[in-house]
Amino acid sequence: MPKMIFVNLPVSDLGRSIRFYEAIGCEKNEQFSNEQAAMLTWSDTISFMLLTHDFYRTFTAKQIADAHTTSEVLLCLSRDSRAEVDAITQAALAAGGREPRPAQDMSFMYGRAFEDPDGHVFEPMWMDVGAMNQAQAA
Repeated sequence: MPKMIFVNLPVSDLGRSIRFYEAIGCEKNEQFSNEQAAMLTWSDTISFMLLTHDFYRTFTAKQIADAHTTSEVLLCLSRDSRAEVDAITQAALAAGGREPRPAQDMSFMYGRAFEDPDGHVFEPMWMDVGAMNQAQAA
């Protein structure tokens, strides 16, 4: 079995978050979704578990961070091209996301950032590994 990652995120409005994650290319897994949580699959090995605040609190005694004002994590999403970086960012913005900073272009690496409606930060990026290796060798 491949190693998998399930990113658990507290959300204030489950329906809104489901629509947002579907807009950026995730698929809802009905088998692991109900009125308290939803599993949105990004790839065969990565899923986002969207949990209502009340349900999230059953897993931790810690205060839920307000991701609009506190940095909790930066989730980098690899993409196959610059165009795919732009496409997922535009989809996120159209679905209610926000772009917190300008694009970063280092010629061999290109990245942008977007926040979901709850402020969780995603950084789609593309990298030309061969060009990066050449730049580092120079």
